[in-house]
Amino acid sequence: MANDKIYLHFPGRIILVGFGSIGQGVLPLILRHIGISPDRVTIVTADEDGREEAAQYGVRFINEPLTRENYRRVLSPLVGRGDFMLNVSVEVASVALIRLCWEKGAMYLDTCIEPWPGGYTDPTVPAGRRTNYALREEALALRPGNARAPTAVLTHGANPGLVSHFVKQALLDIAADLGVDSGNPTSREDWADLARRLGVKVIHIAERDTQVSPRPKEVGEFVNTWSVDGFVSEGSQPCELGWGTHERNFPRDGRRHDWGSQCAIYLTQPGAATRVRTWTPLAGPFQGFCITHGESISISDYLTVREGANVVYRPTVHYAYHPCDAAIVSLHELAGRNFVQQERQRILMDDIVKGIDELGVLLAGHRRNAYWYGSQLSIEEARRLVPHNNATSLQVTVACLSGMIWAMENPNCGVIEPDEMDFRRNLEICMPYLGPVVGRYTDWTPLHDRERLFPEDIDPSDPWQFRNVRVIW
Repeated sequence: MANDKIYLHFPGRIILVGFGSIGQGVLPLILRHIGISPDRVTIVTADEDGREEAAQYGVRFINEPLTRENYRRVLSPLVGRGDFMLNVSVEVASVALIRLCWEKGAMYLDTCIEPWPGGYTDPTVPAGRRTNYALREEALALRPGNARAPTAVLTHGANPGLVSHFVKQALLDIAADLGVDSGNPTSREDWADLARRLGVKVIHIAERDTQVSPRPKEVGEFVNTWSVDGFVSEGSQPCELGWGTHERNFPRDGRRHDWGSQCAIYLTQPGAATRVRTWTPLAGPFQGFCITHGESISISDYLTVREGANVVYRPTVHYAYHPCDAAIVSLHELAGRNFVQQERQRILMDDIVKGIDELGVLLAGHRRNAYWYGSQLSIEEARRLVPHNNATSLQVTVACLSGMIWAMENPNCGVIEPDEMDFRRNLEICMPYLGPVVGRYTDWTPLHDRERLFPEDIDPSDPWQFRNVRVIW
């Protein structure tokens, strides 16, 4: 059993918007580690899923889907000064909820920046405006004049969120192993300078989920270890990645943004149709999906070094996700349906019989080639630690918890991204729930074993070019 430490006693109310696999998994963590009585917690969700669990914990449960038209009417009586809203829903706009929280004097956290329905897939909206880059810029536009507003934490689940803290620890590990003085970095300029001095060219958020159920996926069914709606939504968005200064080969289907930080690009195809090569310690080399995620943009932006108006250093950052095998088959079927979602969905939870979620960050291009740092959480340990979780959900839910605690301890910071938070405090809270957390070097590169197949398809002068990482055949 993980520790039962109460990190703080919270005098306000907590409102959970959404109660799917992540909401159900985070509730016992909140009640275990935040000093709050269940009668001051309210769930607002779009269906009946989880009502029995809410009753088990003595938490109020409201089944009412939130829309543009009704969200203020539904939520306004539930939230006030000093309260906290946790948004783990889909298709309930983050920016709208932040504005409402600020009007009421409440804090806020989400695991991704959500738009209203259609925001990801509306064909009348240009692809560049359906990206996480665009959603992030819209959220960051709330900052001017609101530096001391109630803290609103953007995108703090496992990834985005926890992985930003992994990146900082990995940078310190590499610096120590290379004999480079890290200089005790505290600001974004310090961290960016350290990444540049270490020679980090690429950061993969490299994840391999091996959890399995004895019940096979059926035709017309999408199976996953976390939110199906969330995965299909992000997988249907354009592929996105932070674009590094070492890159020499701009993708033929790549597009740049002409506003904002310009730290990222997108491709004119969905992330769930884009594969990339990566590596984790237990899985070894594998091909993952380059699904758009907020951390691909925020980490790349945070680690940018500028000299005047010129960008002189920036790493390429992207997600490389191999979901559970049942989700792989589900994605294949989804693509065959031109990304029209299947009629049925199933979240693997109690029926999982074995497997782990190996989630970490691969920092590459430095003198030791590549270093992976992250969590290797098994389903057995996840079940032992917290009810209503599998290995995937627990990595998300404990990061929700740590982000909430950090925000409650720092209640007037305005809009905050994971990269700007105290990584040590967040890791302190998360570590007891992450299983083995390891750092491993590897000599693997995306060119491994490829010269014998299609040598004309590679750039041998630099293995960490995105051209080499991306799977074309």
